Amino acid sequence: MLRPFEIHEPGTVEEASVLLARFGIDAAIYAGGTELLLIMKEGLAHFPHLVNIKTIPGLDEIALSAEGDELQIGPLATHWDLERSPTVRKHAPLLAEVESQVANTRVRAVGTIGGNLCFAEPHSDLATLLLAWGATLELSSSEAQRVLPAADFTLGLFETARQPNEILTRIRLPLLSENTAGAYRKFSTHERPMATVAALLEVKDGIIEDVRLAVGSVGPLPIRASEAEALLRGQSIEGATFASAAELAASASDPMDDLHGSADYKRQLVRVLTAQALMEASGRAAGETNEG
Repeated sequence: MLRPFEIHEPGTVEEASVLLARFGIDAAIYAGGTELLLIMKEGLAHFPHLVNIKTIPGLDEIALSAEGDELQIGPLATHWDLERSPTVRKHAPLLAEVESQVANTRVRAVGTIGGNLCFAEPHSDLATLLLAWGATLELSSSEAQRVLPAADFTLGLFETARQPNEILTRIRLPLLSENTAGAYRKFSTHERPMATVAALLEVKDGIIEDVRLAVGSVGPLPIRASEAEALLRGQSIEGATFASAAELAASASDPMDDLHGSADYKRQLVRVLTAQALMEASGRAAGETNEG
């Protein structure tokens, strides 16, 4: 049962930041509310003050940057918005593909990308994808603005680098080059994934020039499988040792035993999903599909 709380409706990011600073630990940002209201109903947390940022214009925008080199996403864009956006489908089809797999229809219709990232729940599709993508996140307060790589944003279980008076105001995704292809694989038994893998391969003249591989949902935060990436760089796409790379990714994943499964089971999931994601990305790079 929800305990009483007051909703504040600022008109600007600056006003919202001032409210967050004023109420401190008694305040939380309210956007889609899919995670926040759940933990409040369960009695796991209580915030007497909710700062509703849905009243701030422009935080749901999805557009290309003025330079045309990155996709800029407002934190209030819902999963449904991103899945169906013509701009996303044209310039970042892999993002639209992943958004279509998030949770269920109700969550996709209400839940926001900003809320998903800021809640830092470990079983996140988007945290894994954006880590591999090399996304950056713009944080704003009444005092300053800063930009963080996605790799530096999530610090641990339900913990991010966002300061109490800061608001996530924009997610920036660099557009992938024409010779870069990606794939995303996950395993779920319920709505939350048990293991997630995102792979991006940059291929030129049949050689893997760069690879970005992220593993998530098996530990407190997603990680880059750097040893697996190093193994694949410079290899021929036809002769690439994806099985060996998958083994390295599984070893690096450091999964936890929990209700979703044992560490050994999750490590095997990572092994299988990594091989699948790399194979799919390599097929897309070779032109076998027009996605990625």
